[in-house]
Amino acid sequence: MIDTNILYDEFQRRFGRQGVAYSAPGRINLIGEHTDYNGGFVFPGAVEQSITLVISSNGTNKVNAYATDLQLEALFSINGPDGPSDVNMRYVYGVVREMIAAGIAVEGFDVVYGGDVPLGAGMSSSAALECCFAYALNDLFGGGRLDRMTLAKIGQATEHKYVGVMCGIMDQFASMHGRKGSLMRLDCRSGEFEYFPWNPEGYRLVLINSCVKHELVGSPYNDRRRSCERVAQLAGVETLRDCTWQQLEQLRQQLSDEDYRRARYVLGEKDRVLAVCDALQRGDYETVGQQMYLTHEGLAKDYEVSCEEIDFLVDEARRIGVTGCRIMGGGFGGCTINLLKDSLYDAFCEEVQRSYKKRFDVDCKIIPVVIGDGARRL
Repeated sequence: MIDTNILYDEFQRRFGRQGVAYSAPGRINLIGEHTDYNGGFVFPGAVEQSITLVISSNGTNKVNAYATDLQLEALFSINGPDGPSDVNMRYVYGVVREMIAAGIAVEGFDVVYGGDVPLGAGMSSSAALECCFAYALNDLFGGGRLDRMTLAKIGQATEHKYVGVMCGIMDQFASMHGRKGSLMRLDCRSGEFEYFPWNPEGYRLVLINSCVKHELVGSPYNDRRRSCERVAQLAGVETLRDCTWQQLEQLRQQLSDEDYRRARYVLGEKDRVLAVCDALQRGDYETVGQQMYLTHEGLAKDYEVSCEEIDFLVDEARRIGVTGCRIMGGGFGGCTINLLKDSLYDAFCEEVQRSYKKRFDVDCKIIPVVIGDGARRL
């Protein structure tokens, strides 16, 4: 987590008074990628990296916001029909507007924020930002009236309406509901979820940041969602969660090759998530790892959201003996998530950094995974 004292000091310097601090984390997802908007299951956990803000109402209808990481400031009215044009500040504006729509009497406020969730790494810095603001505004102006799932949906609506990414609910859910030492299995259709203790004896998770930044705003992410929706419509089901393998094969001649492969990935991933849940209950981490590799193969070949750098990192993980590895997040760059034995950790980190630097002349970054708590007041 970012040093909160830096934010307190910057807030005092800018606004001449004290504020209150809130934080919300980024997330990892063990398995279940691109299944959330298809009504399926996901298996995320919150991490220690987070977005933190210091905030205070200012007695006006204006928002004065400053992002320390980006050295970016904005001033906008909470009632303004358009809001700021900068995409980073549109997250803030969108949460404000959605909180008002949910019945929270948001007033003007001053805020300074920053964080250590790597941008473009697939750890969902945007959801952390949305959830941090939603939780803070709910506490500051709503007396904590809205529950965490409602706040997660406000973050999701912000992505849809103000940024243009038609994301599912997983990222915001994980940022809101995270619990230290636990992963969560979420049914993205019903909203039901269950905590799974995460203390894999003899194994650990680590992310390798390729330092290739992805861009989800615009067509790549939304195009894949539309492919899934077309197949679901032809199959006569609400989402691909309810499409069977038999139905998909019966429709094959009516589908473009692209739509067929997108759906084939989703149906396979639906099966893999449930297989991983069963394996975790048995303590069978080798099966978990095998399913992770299969997920990457589907994401790379059928869903086509990988890239050369990420595929190289997955191949290296397999060569070095990592138990499981795949691209994590929306795709088009970002991180791999790696499940490996403790005894292999040091050698793996050293070898993958060396080989990646040799191949791409870029320093990849090692991000140890510590499962942390969800959005909260500090």
